[in-house]
Amino acid sequence: MKFLSNAALDRLRAAADAPDLSGTRYQLVDKLGQGGMGGVYRVEDTALERKVALKVIGVADPGGELAARLLREARVIAQLEHPGIVPVHDIGTLPDGRVFYTMKLVQGRSLDEHVPQLGSIADRLRVFEKICEAVSFAHAHGVLHRDLKPQNIMVGPFGEVLVMDWGLSKVLADANPPARLPGAISNAGPGTGHGAVLGTPGYMAPEQARGEKLDQRADVYSLGAILKFLLNFGERPPRPVVAIAEKAVAEDPALRYEAAQELAADVAHYLDGLPVSAYPESAPTRIWRWTVRNRAWLLLILAYALMRTLFILWRGK
Repeated sequence: MKFLSNAALDRLRAAADAPDLSGTRYQLVDKLGQGGMGGVYRVEDTALERKVALKVIGVADPGGELAARLLREARVIAQLEHPGIVPVHDIGTLPDGRVFYTMKLVQGRSLDEHVPQLGSIADRLRVFEKICEAVSFAHAHGVLHRDLKPQNIMVGPFGEVLVMDWGLSKVLADANPPARLPGAISNAGPGTGHGAVLGTPGYMAPEQARGEKLDQRADVYSLGAILKFLLNFGERPPRPVVAIAEKAVAEDPALRYEAAQELAADVAHYLDGLPVSAYPESAPTRIWRWTVRNRAWLLLILAYALMRTLFILWRGK
């Protein structure tokens, strides 16, 4: 009996898992990745003549829970129309019965792969600001991500930053979303309710790990963990930036930033040379920071004063 090699078995397994796109507008190109719930494939949209990403359930789902979660994920993302959140194009069921949705094909690399290219702290903080903006937009629409981490952030070749993988997202029941949000997705979704422990260790808030009720400060913790990850590369970060990260990942939610928008505001203040709420400054530090920020004007004033002094001395001779 001749046994198949591991490579041959892998090819057969991939072929068996590949979605059956017969009768659809899509043609399979290749596989982009695999997650816990299913696979993501590059496909050709023959109607619009463009390539898109297709996400489909890739494991057995006899109870239909994964299908419901995938549909819910697509509907949640479809509501969050923001430059930092990947748009959904289509949703449906394949001939083999598996649920799928298609979305924009994101070109680029995940944040953990891209961060070595970000030389300065300022460059890393500007990318982080864009992440916070997308998360803040989702929070304003009553949606928690609950799985923010560098692997779920994509950075494109032109500096675009996209928050990906909303499979563990939760729509807050006590939120006040716009009227266009359909009530069908206002529940926690299969396996994502209060008491369930879902997320990624190291980036998951303590209260999330304990299965407690969450609010947007859980995502703030994850953002803080991402910021700490970014600060581990390149030059040594100044103390105000470290203080921002430490406040975001405080063990007690009450000690964190109330919202992602507040966290982003502190980062923006630091980049603009302004004081940050997470780092109380002494008077000498405030004076030094003001001097550095206004050094161009101070140099002009000093140059003018010096020229006036020299002119007066010259006229006095």
